[in-house]
Amino acid sequence: MRKGIYTVTVLLTLLLMSSFSEPTYKMAKLKYNGGGDWYGDRTALPNLAKFCNDNLKTNFQIQDETVEVGSAEIFNYPFVFMTGHGNVIFSDQEAKNLRAYLTGGGFLHICDNYGLDQFIRPQMKKVFPELDFVELPLNYPIYHQKYDFPNGLPKVHEHDGKRAQGFGLIYKGRLVCFYDYQCDLGNGWEDYGTYAGDSQETRLKALKMGANLIQYIFTNR
Repeated sequence: MRKGIYTVTVLLTLLLMSSFSEPTYKMAKLKYNGGGDWYGDRTALPNLAKFCNDNLKTNFQIQDETVEVGSAEIFNYPFVFMTGHGNVIFSDQEAKNLRAYLTGGGFLHICDNYGLDQFIRPQMKKVFPELDFVELPLNYPIYHQKYDFPNGLPKVHEHDGKRAQGFGLIYKGRLVCFYDYQCDLGNGWEDYGTYAGDSQETRLKALKMGANLIQYIFTNR
């Protein structure tokens, strides 16, 4: 009887220890200068982190953090998310820091929240003068991880009636930056009901595509 009680006690202790284990990874939102609303999609990353923990068995901290482009803290995050509608300005130091982060194994996901395109392209050109955004083909691995997206990015929000496109910056054979355009992937990760007319089906597609990004990152670093 004592042996049985001891076994149960050990199992409960191990269960409690695992329940309170420190998160292995954190996600961060990129804070940039220029006046653009970098702080958008407020509930997106916590929801994506939880979805990945539940479905990919990752161990992300649920609460997201904020990191500045030129900060050394950026190297603490395997996944950095950037969004907004307006102006973006990277200083020379910030561009150099972001390049070091991305070429050193980091990953940046840029989400055009509508209106970002004209500002972000020249700023990323400061980061990688030798690279151009290329549209990723439908057979690119990022669309075929745990979840299959044979037609590419899911369309979350309509703006100009254009199709959703996924662009990438590829440095020495590695995708270091993914840019979703005319898609609003980050909006799709937000709390259900944030945007009138959004469906649970669309939200689930967006979260699955986000999980594909995370899985791709951790298998191609």
